[in-house]
Amino acid sequence: MVRDLRTVFGSNDAGLAAAEAFTNRQDQWQAVMKALTEHLQEISAASFDPENVECPRRNVLMFHGVGGIGKTTLSRKIEATLTDHNRRPAQWQPFTASTRVIPARIDLARSAGTDLEKIVLSIRLAVAALGRPMPAFDLALSRYWEHNHPGQTLEEHLRRTGSAFVRFSNSAALPEQMQSALGDIAQALFLPGTVGAVAGQITSAVVAALRERHSALRALARCTRLADLLEAEPDTEMLSFTPHLLAWDLARMPQKKKALLVVLMDTFEDVGDRTHRDLERLIQRVVWLMPNVLFVITGRNRLQWADATLQGQLDWTGQSAWPQLGQPHTGSRQILVGDFSAQDCEDYLVHRLRSNGQPLIDQAIRHTIATRSHGLPLHLDLAAGRYLELKRQGRDPRPADFEQDFPALIARTLRDLTPPERQALRAVSLLDSWSIPLAMQAAGQRHQAPLTRLLDRPFIQYEPAASWPYHLHQVIRSSIRSADDSSDDRWSPQDWQQAGQRAFIAVGNYLATTPQRDRATLVACLRQGLSLARDFRLELDWLAQAAFDYVSDSVWESVAPPISAPATPSTTAAEALAETLSTLARRQHEHRQRTAERLTAVIHSGLLTPELHDLAIYYLAKAQRDLGLSDLSRQGMSTVAAGGGRFAFPARRGLAHLSRLAGDFPTTLDTARGLGWRGRHHRVLGDLWWPHGRTEYAAENYKNARTEAEEHAVLGEAATSQSMRCFALAFTDPEIVDDEIELARCLLRPLNLRASRVNVELASLLRDAGTSADIAGRVQALREDLHRAGFVSMEASLCLVLSFHRAVLRDQAGVDGEIARLRELTRTGGYAYYVDIAHFMAGRRTAAGEASSARWIGGASDVRARWRGLVAQRQLWLGLQ
Repeated sequence: MVRDLRTVFGSNDAGLAAAEAFTNRQDQWQAVMKALTEHLQEISAASFDPENVECPRRNVLMFHGVGGIGKTTLSRKIEATLTDHNRRPAQWQPFTASTRVIPARIDLARSAGTDLEKIVLSIRLAVAALGRPMPAFDLALSRYWEHNHPGQTLEEHLRRTGSAFVRFSNSAALPEQMQSALGDIAQALFLPGTVGAVAGQITSAVVAALRERHSALRALARCTRLADLLEAEPDTEMLSFTPHLLAWDLARMPQKKKALLVVLMDTFEDVGDRTHRDLERLIQRVVWLMPNVLFVITGRNRLQWADATLQGQLDWTGQSAWPQLGQPHTGSRQILVGDFSAQDCEDYLVHRLRSNGQPLIDQAIRHTIATRSHGLPLHLDLAAGRYLELKRQGRDPRPADFEQDFPALIARTLRDLTPPERQALRAVSLLDSWSIPLAMQAAGQRHQAPLTRLLDRPFIQYEPAASWPYHLHQVIRSSIRSADDSSDDRWSPQDWQQAGQRAFIAVGNYLATTPQRDRATLVACLRQGLSLARDFRLELDWLAQAAFDYVSDSVWESVAPPISAPATPSTTAAEALAETLSTLARRQHEHRQRTAERLTAVIHSGLLTPELHDLAIYYLAKAQRDLGLSDLSRQGMSTVAAGGGRFAFPARRGLAHLSRLAGDFPTTLDTARGLGWRGRHHRVLGDLWWPHGRTEYAAENYKNARTEAEEHAVLGEAATSQSMRCFALAFTDPEIVDDEIELARCLLRPLNLRASRVNVELASLLRDAGTSADIAGRVQALREDLHRAGFVSMEASLCLVLSFHRAVLRDQAGVDGEIARLRELTRTGGYAYYVDIAHFMAGRRTAAGEASSARWIGGASDVRARWRGLVAQRQLWLGLQ
């Protein structure tokens, strides 16, 4: 394990063990082993020819990822493992090959001052480990060296710049091998021995001998392009073609001496800035001319060599030239170095800092750091540094000390971006996800170029199936939004405010102009708009209409943006609207009492517009109705209905429901006739008729309600109506209700409608009434669910279903029990007539003074006869008569 010297010199604690922890990356190592295996198979084939400069190249493996993801550490670990298997990380499988593997790692970072000459020398120094001259290459390199470094020998140069080549243990052997190669050539040509040491003096003789196919240079004569290179001007251009000669030399090695050269190039993003590709062009030429060498490249960005539009900037471009470097697909050699998993983050922090053999950072802080990091190793490393800094200040670090982002992440992200790209990056950090047109509006840019260049960066993630397919790596986005930005072109608070306003308008325009707007688009725009309006304290504008559209479908996906702090009272209209919509979605999972409390708080804040205020009151009244608070519900519905606004018709429907709950059926019928589609008149009529035992008529009304909802593309209403159709039909005909239940479940599958799902379960119980199909167990599970949700009215419906079941079985004691429960459940709320219906089912008459005050349409005797007839019909069907 490598010691972290920064930490060693940053603390006086002799017991502190600080190591450069290495975690995971098994998948990347698997990719390396696979590439090595495939490469060895390719170059071992009889048809392989290193001099073929026309065939596609498959000798590149690219690892790319955001800054700080661990690419350099990965490159070093690969080099160490290929050099000595005993240095292999414990997680990695061993790699065995019949051919010796020689790695050569080259740092392309600007700080390393790497140029083409250093790259070529580094590759040749690695090959020196074979202990043999490379005659074709060494001759060309000697000529280049003599011309470009007059008066300085290669040996002297390597000695003076030893730090650049310190990793190559054979650096001292290279000058000797080159001199040996020159001496052998001079001797073959019968040149004076002293002349053989001077490359320039033998070049013309060698070229002449090659042109004349001199028998003494028969071996070198097989290198078809050697003479051309020796005659070329010995400049950088000529040097970039000399790796072709080294590839030829390697291919001529005796079988027992052959080795596979693996060149690892790190920090490739510093090679070019996507505009000036001069060095990248030369490096690509080296890669192309050495097809028998595997190049493992690490950098921030994907290689663009398979992009045919770069023809002219690079020598070889297009998918046909680099078949494995195109867009991601099966078999691609461009691999994204991903984030650490939660367990990897834990392992990293456990081993990063240790004191007396134990993890220095406690578990609670490790959890906070790991969660905040989103798996980015650089964030973990910066957090470890902050931990030590706090200790040096005499403080005991706490989890709250690490709930922050680091400015260093911004510097690492922005350092190689142009100013327009930086502006675009800051703008898109405001958006959860985005498209190019949306990002252009948010950034205030008229041209796409900065954004399209940004797409190649590894911190931009892509989901092709999404309407807005691009999004930022979460920790990068968080850092740009919240950490101190010390760059020269940093944005002021006013700049951020203007960008937030632009982004908000852009999202609204997208929603308004999308030709075929679907539910997913509405929810995405609403969620994004709420977040922007909340963060920048903007007016609601288009959000109000979007909220009404969201509510009208009754689907109830989560739309509230995430909050980073504990819930506090709303202070802006956007916060109040987000809390309202979040409450409406959460009510499918929370107790109705909690729904009522949250909506009451929003109403009392007074932050919503009048129409949105009506929306909150209306849904509060619905929650109160479910809780059995009929009087409070009636007050709220009456207030909204009297206002005549957008929710007046739903409120009138609510009043019709309340009349039905109270047993005032004539009033319910009169109200239903004036509701129309906006008041869901067909469903209200269905709800009216099934308590009268007219279940088939009710089912027909529910079917009409479903059809009307489908015509208006209101999915939630269609599913709700179908669930009630199942309930009504289950009393009458258990044989046909299975298909209806299946349809209801299909309609409900993409929706979040808890009450409707319960209605389907009630229908399922009704279908099996009078049988032993585990009724007791199913009832218990459903009762517990209703209790958790606070559905008082639906608990009464469950008792009514059980009353039907008991009546079919002639279980008088069971009927008595359900009637007692119904009396208790309806004592203070509505549905008191359920007690009457339970008596009707059992063929009983209610005792004097115990009947409800229900005003039955057609009279109670007709209703009693119909319910008793439904029970008798079920008994006959089951053979119980």
